[in-house]
Amino acid sequence: MSACNDYAVELKGVTFKRGERSIFDNVDIAIPRGKVTAIMGPSGCGKTTLLRLIAAQLMPARGEVWVAGNNLPSLSRSELFDMRKQMGVLFQSGALFTDLDVFENVAFPLRVHTRLPDEMIRDIVLMKLQAVGLRGAIELMPDELSGGMKRRVALARAIPL
Repeated sequence: MSACNDYAVELKGVTFKRGERSIFDNVDIAIPRGKVTAIMGPSGCGKTTLLRLIAAQLMPARGEVWVAGNNLPSLSRSELFDMRKQMGVLFQSGALFTDLDVFENVAFPLRVHTRLPDEMIRDIVLMKLQAVGLRGAIELMPDELSGGMKRRVALARAIPL
């Protein structure tokens, strides 16, 4: 457990390299719980690498990456898998499944990661779509959506389980 539980995410002394290129060298970052935080910077400065460290898709060469009170580099594979179920990831491109309608795109993580009955999955999907203003679009396919609608479907899908 992290010494200070006021942070949703905390990096302590993180070093990460790609080959000989240093992306982060002894970096400390603290993101408070309940705060919206933007990660901004020019191309190639490490924004995506930072997000991948936070999602434990990458591991630092040195340092600690704390998420929700867990030091990610010290977790087992199964603990990391369980931890990732509590995270929502919204890809910049949306990454919708082109052969699934809006409803099934949003339902996908619920079907894969839970054993909820279909009725409950339907209710959750409709609530998520209502939250992003797309409840009436459940039968549309991704190629029938505008760019903004695709991003909102992806957001609905990314809302943690």
